[in-house]
Amino acid sequence: MTTPSLDLREPEHLVRLWAEEMTQVMAGDGASSGNAWSVLSEAPPDSSTQPDTDVWILVALSGGLRGEIAFRLPAGVASRAAQIFMGEAGEPQAQATAEHKDALLELFRQAAGLTATAIKPARGDVRFQVDVMPAAPTWPASLMGWLRFGQDGPENSMQVLLSAALVAAFRGEGQETAEAQLPDAAAQSQIGQVKLDLLMDVDLRVTLRFGSRRLLLREVLDLCPGSVIALDRQVEDLVDMLLDGRVIARGEVVVVDGNYGLRVTEIASPS
Repeated sequence: MTTPSLDLREPEHLVRLWAEEMTQVMAGDGASSGNAWSVLSEAPPDSSTQPDTDVWILVALSGGLRGEIAFRLPAGVASRAAQIFMGEAGEPQAQATAEHKDALLELFRQAAGLTATAIKPARGDVRFQVDVMPAAPTWPASLMGWLRFGQDGPENSMQVLLSAALVAAFRGEGQETAEAQLPDAAAQSQIGQVKLDLLMDVDLRVTLRFGSRRLLLREVLDLCPGSVIALDRQVEDLVDMLLDGRVIARGEVVVVDGNYGLRVTEIASPS
């Protein structure tokens, strides 16, 4: 049961709270150790992914907190948790059935509702959108952890991934609190650097552009293995580096340990 003195200064605190609310949903205040979720201090020995059988649950947060949490449940953990939630004996099966996935979705939605109520005094209104995903999330995880179901062993564990946006939301509040405690002159001199530091761990996807070419629809339909498309750039021309569709630098193509790389020769001026 969540205590009134809720501590939500770090993203790890949200993970711990989620484990408490999952336990409450599955078994109420009288939950036994066999039905409780707890936070693991490190990854279990067998933590490899099984793309064909793993069940992924995505929780999108908006309002007082923004970001995403993804939960990866191995098939055995998913089926056992679903069975106990449905009031059945928790016997792991080879695969989580469609009925199990529906039960898991309802389990996570109820946990999300309790979590939203618990964090409202500290974070205000936070909305949780819970869905089952067909595969792993495409966004990079900024923080990873593990929750264990019951006390039978580390194999009954699910992985928790927090997005960079959600982690940054927690870090941002901590930085703003520190700024409020500084003298006015010092705060003004540091505010620019503090806000920039919040973004330093955010992953960005950059693209190299060797050239382009406009094709008619009939030319696209005529493409086949072995077709050659001439680009609008000479071999000796510099290659563009793009961030979110904007050119940020240009350079020469190099090979680094068998992979393509770029030796930056010029930085594009902001437009």
